[in-house]
Amino acid sequence: MAVLEISGLPELPSAAAAAFHADWLPRALALVDGLAAGEGLTLAFGPADYTHAAWRLAAVQGLARERAPVRVNGIAGGGAAARGAALAYLAAGQGITGQYLPLDDSGAGTVVGSAA
Repeated sequence: MAVLEISGLPELPSAAAAAFHADWLPRALALVDGLAAGEGLTLAFGPADYTHAAWRLAAVQGLARERAPVRVNGIAGGGAAARGAALAYLAAGQGITGQYLPLDDSGAGTVVGSAA
């Protein structure tokens, strides 16, 4: 599974969406187009509040629909353990595509567990 770390986006959701589509979408498309059917790309966004969820989900779902059968998912936030667990979950779930998983490892509860 390929992972594209998305960074440097503005705080304002509309500006962040515009920057993603201008700067990061071409990189994501190049990665996806180099993958075989059934392989996957995970877009790893930095943490952001709920106001970014809609545009991030739309971007992930759009890529997943346009580039099927390559799988495209997104994760956001979380520490190394949460990200590792989410990436392992997505790699093992061969039918999972078009999903956006905000990660939480700050005490609100386990979103994606790291237990095998």
